[in-house]
Amino acid sequence: MNYQWYPGHMTKAKRMMEENIKLIDLVIEIVDARIPLSSRNPDIDSLAVNKSRMILLNKCDLASDKVNDEWVRYFTDSGFIVLKINAKNGTGIRNVNPMILEACKEKIERDRRKGIKNRPVRCMVVGIPNVGKSTFINAIVGKACTKTGNKPGVTKGKQWIALSKQIELLDTPGILWPKFDDEKIGMNLAFIGSINDEILHMDELACSLIKILQSDYAGTLASRYGIEETAEEAPHDILAKVAVARSCIRKGGEPDTDKAADMIIDDYRAGRLGRISLERPEDGDILNG
Repeated sequence: MNYQWYPGHMTKAKRMMEENIKLIDLVIEIVDARIPLSSRNPDIDSLAVNKSRMILLNKCDLASDKVNDEWVRYFTDSGFIVLKINAKNGTGIRNVNPMILEACKEKIERDRRKGIKNRPVRCMVVGIPNVGKSTFINAIVGKACTKTGNKPGVTKGKQWIALSKQIELLDTPGILWPKFDDEKIGMNLAFIGSINDEILHMDELACSLIKILQSDYAGTLASRYGIEETAEEAPHDILAKVAVARSCIRKGGEPDTDKAADMIIDDYRAGRLGRISLERPEDGDILNG
């Protein structure tokens, strides 16, 4: 399956970020807690050289809590300020503003020594499509100030948003990697919905997820769908079992595996399969090829 997808508006978004980075004190990067490496855009590191950095592990309620803590340690050791959040229900949001000021305390002190008063800390909020960036901004501001959606590419232009007299945010469109060097990265992004489903083969994607669940989260599918599963079974056979169990049947009595595939992917994305992390810090070499 080819996961490459880089619409023209993302090229424009990257250019806009390059033009505005000089105005920025802190780069806040939103990642999906289930795939913190795959949902990071490595372009951000080159764009944000010499800037303070924060990583927010969003949708932390959908990932293993133990693995979330491993990621907090991993990114903290790499020099980031890190928080676990759930932008949808507000978990962790109240901790963000104090951490922004903590991250920029040296800048604030420099301004104070120069006699510069009341210049707000300027933060750029970045993240690939569908990691919850706009939902985070709405949550931290307290009102629907940006357009949100569950499809990639909803935010198209830049917006400055005043959080307080001390903090301003620059929202940016989500930009995806122009090229995935590792197919696993593309697959992980497809699992969480950062790649348009219309260009994917959902039955193949579901079988890939089933294989991971068989290996790392045995019994998850049996519990959710009331089927029997073994580690040795072919993923497509399990997909067919799910189709039968959920009455996804085509004319002629054949299991409708396409419908079952959509169901499994939707259930994963919504957390109905449980708290499932697809990456751990030891997968760190994935970005380095």
